[in-house]
Amino acid sequence: MKAFDLVVNAIHYVSEGVSRIFSPRDDHYPETGVQPFDGDPLSEWVDLKVTAKEK
Repeated sequence: MKAFDLVVNAIHYVSEGVSRIFSPRDDHYPETGVQPFDGDPLSEWVDLKVTAKEK
């Protein structure tokens, strides 16, 4: 009987996961779209490979 309960619980666990994967989305986040950039661009190009010793 214990082995049968173990199999039933395993099948139930897997079926819950499968139903969640294939169910419609349940997130209710607002559709934001593309957000404009409000910051200031860099005034000069910065090369990260150049170290202070090479300058």
